[in-house]
Amino acid sequence: MTTVTRHAEQLSTTTLLRFATAGSVDDGKSTLVGRLLHDSKSVLTDQLEAVEHASRNRGQEAPDLALLTDGLRAEREQGITIDVAYRYFATPRRRFILADTPGHVQYTRNMVTGASTAELAVVLVDARNGVVEQTRRHAAVAALLRVPHVVLAVNKMDLVDYAEPVFAAIAEEFTAYAASLGVPEITAIPISALAGDNVVEPSAHMDWYGGPTVLEHLETVPVSHDLTACHARFPVQFVIRPQTAEHPDYRGYAGQIAAGAFRVGEAVTVLPSGRTSTIAGIDALGESVDIAWAPQSVTIRLADDIDVSRGDLIAPADDAPAVTQDVEATVCHVADQPLAVGQRVLLKHTTRTVKAIVKDIPSRLTLDDLSQHPAPGRLVANDIGRVVVRTAEPLALDSYADSRRTGSFLLIDPADGTTLTAGMAGEAFAAGATGGEAATDDAEWDF
Repeated sequence: MTTVTRHAEQLSTTTLLRFATAGSVDDGKSTLVGRLLHDSKSVLTDQLEAVEHASRNRGQEAPDLALLTDGLRAEREQGITIDVAYRYFATPRRRFILADTPGHVQYTRNMVTGASTAELAVVLVDARNGVVEQTRRHAAVAALLRVPHVVLAVNKMDLVDYAEPVFAAIAEEFTAYAASLGVPEITAIPISALAGDNVVEPSAHMDWYGGPTVLEHLETVPVSHDLTACHARFPVQFVIRPQTAEHPDYRGYAGQIAAGAFRVGEAVTVLPSGRTSTIAGIDALGESVDIAWAPQSVTIRLADDIDVSRGDLIAPADDAPAVTQDVEATVCHVADQPLAVGQRVLLKHTTRTVKAIVKDIPSRLTLDDLSQHPAPGRLVANDIGRVVVRTAEPLALDSYADSRRTGSFLLIDPADGTTLTAGMAGEAFAAGATGGEAATDDAEWDF
């Protein structure tokens, strides 16, 4: 067996973890990512040589590992992260896709992008500064996006003499705040990304800490990719009608299963029309199958000749979502232009895009004390708030708490196609958050 074949087989048996980093400016996110890549032997020789060369040009003796992810010229010039940098690496125990997101408040919207598909978020805090407003903002975004695991990485411990009381105070403050948001699991780790303490290898300077390193936690945190237990949802992306001599009557509905599983013979409902039928066949990779599950891309054939178009949603007849034209949601506003009451927008949900109008903006979240500022009238860039949207056509929308995939949507500027807002239908935070006991069980969260 060749080395390549053995490596391929090894990867096929390991799980995949998607995670994102977040934190304030200069907290060391890119350095942490660079340290993870470097110390886990995931950096190619030419990449490391390029970083060493760039570091020497900047007058640095040691290689600046942050340059492994800060690829834009403006990022390297300013020493900050501006865009989301995605990197892939693997260890014998697990494969990883990481999103290194910006820390500046101006780029909080990029953190929303990076964390929207993450199963874990690493929030960095400078040990000298402690929990700041941007730390709270990132914790709130992670909670809103229902990221099930949050790691608090208290960085630059070398600059506070590796003092345990400093770490303990920061960990206590952050844990209390994140728990009040309903984050189900919080793990605090003291690190020095620059020196490598507790990133991949345990630190010799913090013998008072007995927990895992960052990489050890990433390798062992439970990750569930079982979408078959979720509500089955199939957004139709394309209608296939070849109308050839070989297939004169073929009518199939192609797309990617968003969640759950579908079986031949199962009774289904097509939404928003509400028409019902039975699955006559499922085609996957050119072959007929009896069952298909998320996230497979398949073509479903129905027993009845009914009107089904792109944007329709196929769901089990006994487990179909409610259809509505009034959407109440928590949103993260990501555009430079404000979102105002009365504004006309496009709402994109899975493969369906409809016209809509912003009927109300009931509140804006104040991150300092998690209070709601009533009737702000509009949301500006990086604001988190509640909105009520009326759509021109009905939508089959799940609650975001039930499904991150079919409970999310985008508001788009119809004039130029700019993405205005990322929305999460239903309640803002987990049950019990911001006033009561924090949620401790993530069984109700669909990831």
